[in-house]
Amino acid sequence: MGYLVLIGTRKGLFTATSDNRTDWEVKGPVILDKDGFTAVAEIYSVAADAATGRILIGADTFFGPSIWRSGDYARTWSEPEKAPMAFPQDLPYRPLDFSEAAGIDQPESDQNNTVKRIWQLAFGPGERVWAGVEPTSLWVSDDGGQTFAFNQPLWDHPEHTTWASGAGGPAVHTIVPDPADPEALTIAISSGGIYQTDDDGQSWTGITKGITADYSPEDAPESGQCIHKVTRGTDSTLFVQSHGPAYRSTRPDGGWTNISGDLPTNFGFAMIAHPTLDGNVIAWPCTESMERTPPGRQVGPWRTTDSGETWNAWTDGLPTDPYFGGVLRDGACTDAAADPGWYFGTRCGDIWTATDSGGTWNSIAAHLPDVLCVRAIETP
Repeated sequence: MGYLVLIGTRKGLFTATSDNRTDWEVKGPVILDKDGFTAVAEIYSVAADAATGRILIGADTFFGPSIWRSGDYARTWSEPEKAPMAFPQDLPYRPLDFSEAAGIDQPESDQNNTVKRIWQLAFGPGERVWAGVEPTSLWVSDDGGQTFAFNQPLWDHPEHTTWASGAGGPAVHTIVPDPADPEALTIAISSGGIYQTDDDGQSWTGITKGITADYSPEDAPESGQCIHKVTRGTDSTLFVQSHGPAYRSTRPDGGWTNISGDLPTNFGFAMIAHPTLDGNVIAWPCTESMERTPPGRQVGPWRTTDSGETWNAWTDGLPTDPYFGGVLRDGACTDAAADPGWYFGTRCGDIWTATDSGGTWNSIAAHLPDVLCVRAIETP
């Protein structure tokens, strides 16, 4: 048994492999040759399947956004001959950010719906792949990620007029499949809220009511909240890090419980639920100011074992000198092993790992480019 970590950065995809999660071999960046031209891509999303070795990455290259594919645990790569997704030509143009929504003129040549970035990839059953995209849209593939179909019902949702652009851009940035129901899905939208479907994307229900938005005229609007991350516990409890407090809910239609009491800040991005233990979640708080640095300049996660009633810092082995690189929403993960390994990457290009049994963080790599996303799996 081995372990593979996939590290998406602003200058390409790096991989780290290990037999023991202590000694690591780091390679990269992965570069694909296209028509005699090589370019390092920004990697904003990664999906990896431990059982089959399938890996998809959302690559933003000189040629535009694409999806690179591997079927052998990142040993070899390919990409579709054509762009894997394109908006319907007859789809009415929708403003992409605050300035356009506010009525600032957009050049006529730019007034179209264009795939700008692939923020999230998630495997469903069989050959199903979901993709969250900027501008705010959801796409689905039933051929393993070679081609994608546009989800019109989400685009047409009546609450779309309340969706705006977060600092990173207007996008579906989080996709959480339900392992118990292949037709159920939870998604999170930048400055849009949280939505669920139980009919394979044919209809969508907003479940964000009760999550506060101190930047909004309403304290807790029906939608429009800036959600940073959603993760699902083993008992199906949803845990949320918003642009403000963290929350949990077992029945979102009945409300949300603020669980930020012991956290050092009411702000953060990454949040990961334990693969087997109920109520066990790790979060990476950061300062709310635009500098987005770790609280007290101390890098490290905080952990709860009681669904957020209490939190404790988990910093054994991490730097104690001032640290300025935060962890982005997809910059942390678990490998879902029997003895789970935890991983996170920072905007300073450092990658760290720890296990439940070990308890101490160890360095995988240092001084890589700005880390955008991290995924880890067990390998044969």
